Amino acid sequence: MKTLIKNGRVLTPQRELENGYVLMDGGRIAEVGEGRCGCSADAEYDAEGRYVSPGFVDIHTHGGGGCDYMDGTPEAFIGAAMAHMAHGTTSIVPTTLTCPDEELFGAFACFKEAKKKMRGGPDLLGLHLEGPYFSPAQAGAQDPKYLRLPEKEHYTRILDASDDILRMSVAVELPGAMELIDELRRRGIVVSVGHSDAMYPDVQRAVEHGCSHVTHLYSGMSMLRRIGPYRHLGVVESAYLIDELSVEIISDGCHLPPELLKLIVRQKPWDKICLITDSMRGAGLPEGEIVKLGSLASGQDVVIEGGVAMLMDHTAFAGSVCTTDRCGRTMVKKAGVPMADAVRMMTANPARVIGAKGKGALVPGMDADVCVFDGDVNIKAVFVAGARTV
Repeated sequence: MKTLIKNGRVLTPQRELENGYVLMDGGRIAEVGEGRCGCSADAEYDAEGRYVSPGFVDIHTHGGGGCDYMDGTPEAFIGAAMAHMAHGTTSIVPTTLTCPDEELFGAFACFKEAKKKMRGGPDLLGLHLEGPYFSPAQAGAQDPKYLRLPEKEHYTRILDASDDILRMSVAVELPGAMELIDELRRRGIVVSVGHSDAMYPDVQRAVEHGCSHVTHLYSGMSMLRRIGPYRHLGVVESAYLIDELSVEIISDGCHLPPELLKLIVRQKPWDKICLITDSMRGAGLPEGEIVKLGSLASGQDVVIEGGVAMLMDHTAFAGSVCTTDRCGRTMVKKAGVPMADAVRMMTANPARVIGAKGKGALVPGMDADVCVFDGDVNIKAVFVAGARTV
């Protein structure tokens, strides 16, 4: 079936096509152009002058729509993914938490089953393991009970248990971290510095071994510190200084204030920046909703307030409830990033970081994952594999 999106502001990798069109056929993009499409189509969608972009790619999310990827059911994976699809996300990398091994292996099985059961929803690209090899000093919301050093016997057991692992976040200063990075790269898994108390020489060595990305810049990582009379760079400064490293940011306007977002886009090349939600189960739910942080059985109550999950006593954030469209909206409206660049940060850049071929660009031959939105990044239509889903 051929579907034509016409009369849109089509964002290609190079430019914006005024009065542009995208023709989709058999789940792939068949043609992208300006003006009138010369081919006939079975169905047409009039974008009415709105933006037409690749579907958004979220490479770091823990859940949404009341579901968490650690809930232990395939339905939780599907439910969270469908909630994010309503906000323009067509490709997702579900992210695990530091937890007991048995719980992690259960998530592996649920992910595989969810991929089989998914119908008309986002592409579940693979898994991001956030932990358990993290620094206790930078654990953040990760349960310190389950943090550990990267020992070969342990990480081999984890890596052998799933062929769906796309990415792993690691505190690169830990003993054994370099050997772990070597093994991850041997298996084709993207390595990211995360929840790390490393200093510049540690990050340098990690990059030399194949580490290529930084998990949620500014969150759960070391910064410039003074030891005696000398100042030493942390992970944040290393991310700016080392060109090979791409970064991801939670651009909800809460975790990082707009001024900090502006600093990031000034100091880091825009093609090295990815927007992520890092969302928990509250993403997509209304203000005032009380939800569980962590498991449904033993997690703690938190409240959605001011666009973020808060502890009930309001002393700290309890997680992101962001959706990808809001990430882009924040960058455009509050950080002054041009729409085309914000879209690249939500599409081409994250797709490139995790090696998702066929994703992130409106180019013939690519997957027909497309979203249509207005100048405030309000989603009007979503297409997955050429079929309209929203």
